Amino acid sequence: MLTLASILATTALLSLTMLLMLGFLLRTGIAGIREWFVSNICLVFALPLFILRGAIPDLLSIVVANTLLVMSCSGYYAGCARFLGRPAHWRRLVAAIAILTTAIAIWTYGDENFRMRVLAISAFNAIMFASTAVLLLRHRPLNRHPHPYWFAATVAMLFALCQVLRGFYFSSAASQDNLMSSGTIWNVTLLSMGAVALPIMTMAAIMMVHDAMLASVEDAANHDHMTGALSRKWLETIARDQIMRAQRTGKPLSLLIIDLDHFKHINDTHGHAVGDEVLREFARITLISLRDGDALGRLGGEEFGVLLPNTNTELAIKIANRLRDQSQQHSISGSFGVCNYSISIGVASARSNENFDLLSARADRALYLAKNNGRNRVEAEQNGAGE
Repeated sequence: MLTLASILATTALLSLTMLLMLGFLLRTGIAGIREWFVSNICLVFALPLFILRGAIPDLLSIVVANTLLVMSCSGYYAGCARFLGRPAHWRRLVAAIAILTTAIAIWTYGDENFRMRVLAISAFNAIMFASTAVLLLRHRPLNRHPHPYWFAATVAMLFALCQVLRGFYFSSAASQDNLMSSGTIWNVTLLSMGAVALPIMTMAAIMMVHDAMLASVEDAANHDHMTGALSRKWLETIARDQIMRAQRTGKPLSLLIIDLDHFKHINDTHGHAVGDEVLREFARITLISLRDGDALGRLGGEEFGVLLPNTNTELAIKIANRLRDQSQQHSISGSFGVCNYSISIGVASARSNENFDLLSARADRALYLAKNNGRNRVEAEQNGAGE
């Protein structure tokens, strides 16, 4: 039967491996990794102290070891909180750890009470694991794959339950010596579950970090790095899905193609840095004014596309004119002075059995009509009417 020392030694090696993996991830700068890293450092130092119980003073093997253990659980919770953009509540955690450490010392040296010590430590760890599970479920990013977060939350709740069972089971032992010598299934199982809790939770954390890194790469690939608008490829992908949905449901869909008027003149007059700022500002105010479900993409240069689901031609023209008025009134100032700009917009609404390329071509023809008719105006390809 496995002994407590062999269980803890194996866990120490696993924790060291997790520590090295987190060390490689520190340079990513992702929030929470530093706290998880420190959490595993605490565990790596705590486990040898537990193994050496009886060979070293109780101050190290009981008080310091258990303090490092609860610090490890607290650090893991704080890492999850920071990773999810939530407050870690450090003051409360530090205060709770200080109180628990004092109680452990009293129940070790003052009024020796093995049962109370085990119950207090198990209760604290159970609360930390349960709080971590609740945190992960309540604040999971909705735009991410749910599996890593559900896995981490499920494992955390499982370990919280194990801590509760551990507290009741081990507090009923006659003495702490029974923990070292008993080879019952319950004893080995609960010791094993308690020992591997943090390493397994760290694996779950690494899964969440991997998901966040993939999401960051996908986001960078799907957005124009300068303006924050969707990339042309991603806008076209969304548009094709929306067109298929519109044809299936019979709901209208419209497309705006927007061109910033005389943009070359802006670059020649104020410089390309100012031209880039105009593009960024146009994208910013447009994104703010669009509705939920609308999509803005940069098609190239100074040309943008706006996809408007559930929008017929009449409403699309109204939206386009609002964007045109908004841009005309928008002044960009700096050391270069003041730069004003205007936009021309072509509008087209999807027809039955029409793909995105045909829809885009019709909106593009409407745009050229707006530019040929004097710019700073809206034209709809459907009827050639301008406003």
